[in-house]
Amino acid sequence: MKLQGKAHKFGDNVNTDYIISGRYKFKIQDPNELAKHLMEDLEPDFYKKIKKGDFIVAGRNFGCGSSREQAPLAIKHAGVRAVLAKSFARIFFRNSINIGLMLLECDTDAISDGDYLVVNIKEGLVYNKIKNTKISIRPLPDFMLKILKDGGLVSHFKKHKGFKF
Repeated sequence: MKLQGKAHKFGDNVNTDYIISGRYKFKIQDPNELAKHLMEDLEPDFYKKIKKGDFIVAGRNFGCGSSREQAPLAIKHAGVRAVLAKSFARIFFRNSINIGLMLLECDTDAISDGDYLVVNIKEGLVYNKIKNTKISIRPLPDFMLKILKDGGLVSHFKKHKGFKF
C-alpha cells in the first residue's frame, strides 16, 4: 500500500483539544462539519490548507488529553490519510485504529512542513521527495492493517462477522 501527499507539521504534545477544540466536540455531530475545525486553535486556516490524502506530521505524544473519538474522526473526515509521529497517546492510537485512521510511528525530525511524502506501508518506509531521504516506519501488526483496510473495527466486524485475521 502506497500513500502520498503533503506534510503538515506540528510539534510535541498536540492534545485532542488542539486537534478539535472542546467548544465543538458536543455541538457538532456531523464528522464532516467537525473536520472544518481541525487544528483551528493551532492554525486557524488549517482546514483550507489540507488536501485529501495529505499527512499530519508531529513529534511525541500526539493525541494526548481526552479520550473522545471526535479528534481522530475530525482528522479522518478532513481527508488526512495518515498521521506520522514519533509517538502517540495510547487511547488516541486505539481510537484511531478503531475508526480506520492510520497512525504511523517514525522519526519525524527530517520532515518539514510542506514536504511531499510517499509512504510505502509494505516496505515500511517514508520517502521524502523534497529532501530525497528515506525514513523507517515502525511496522503495524497484520491484524491492525486488516482493520484499517476494512475502514475500522466496526466495518471489519460487519464484513467478517467478527474478528477475521
